Amino acid sequence: MAEVYYHTTVSAFGAVAAARQIQVGRFTPTVVNVSFNASLNAQADFLFLNPTYTFATPVLGGQFAIGVTGIFGQSAATIDGTLAAGIGGFAATRMGSIGESITSVGDLYPMMTLKWNSGVHNFMTYATADIPVGAYNPNSIANLGLGHGAIDGGGGYTYLNPATGHTFSGVAGFTYNFKNPDTQVQSGVDFHFDWSAAQFLSKQVFIGLVGYAYQQVSDDTGGSPLLGGFRSRILGVGPQIGYIFPVGSMQGYLNFKAYGEFDSANRPSGWNTWLTFALSPDAPGDATPTRHLVTK
Repeated sequence: MAEVYYHTTVSAFGAVAAARQIQVGRFTPTVVNVSFNASLNAQADFLFLNPTYTFATPVLGGQFAIGVTGIFGQSAATIDGTLAAGIGGFAATRMGSIGESITSVGDLYPMMTLKWNSGVHNFMTYATADIPVGAYNPNSIANLGLGHGAIDGGGGYTYLNPATGHTFSGVAGFTYNFKNPDTQVQSGVDFHFDWSAAQFLSKQVFIGLVGYAYQQVSDDTGGSPLLGGFRSRILGVGPQIGYIFPVGSMQGYLNFKAYGEFDSANRPSGWNTWLTFALSPDAPGDATPTRHLVTK
């Protein structure tokens, strides 16, 4: 069982902020010349609950586990600025501010993993999905649910040397997004890579770095022609510290990670923190795919 507290603060300007207004129907340009002068600011606080069951009997020579992640929390967003559109001698301008917030539950994320160990080398493959049951309103700029389903799969590798205390993990995967039935927009396929490097200072304490890379590899479809393919990209990197301790016959695991985001394209960027507490037969030692909860 793992519990994670997540906080993020992000902002975006220009086309990203304007696209959010277009997507929720607050601004519907039908002309050629559009000037974007807007800013989007958002923050969120989520609690993840992730019960997991690990099978005792090996599957394909590996350790098979299934679980599901649920989300509860609050999200808030504001858009400020001006959107101007015109053709010939006619012009239309929208100025002002839109602000919304929501406190509710998010989508469900079932997940399956299969792991193998060979000395200091550890391998993993996974499959997960988004079940769109969370709070979502296509006319709102603040949502906890995505409003559409998605499937994700990939694999990872972890190097863990108890003798030296060195550990490194990397997990890569692709996400396929289904069409949003409310907006008829389908986000493109994205590639994501999450990594973690750490040094154990003792048998219980480690410090290190974490990071992720996210790149959309195919265009969005069904959206406003003004937005084009609207492929998004972002990178994140930051510090981490972890502590492993016994809890009866189980292992307790406490980890804090913080990411600063940069090199973003067509999505908000900022910073986010993750505080994880987990109880398991063995302490978690590998990276996991980062859920990019603040979307375009």
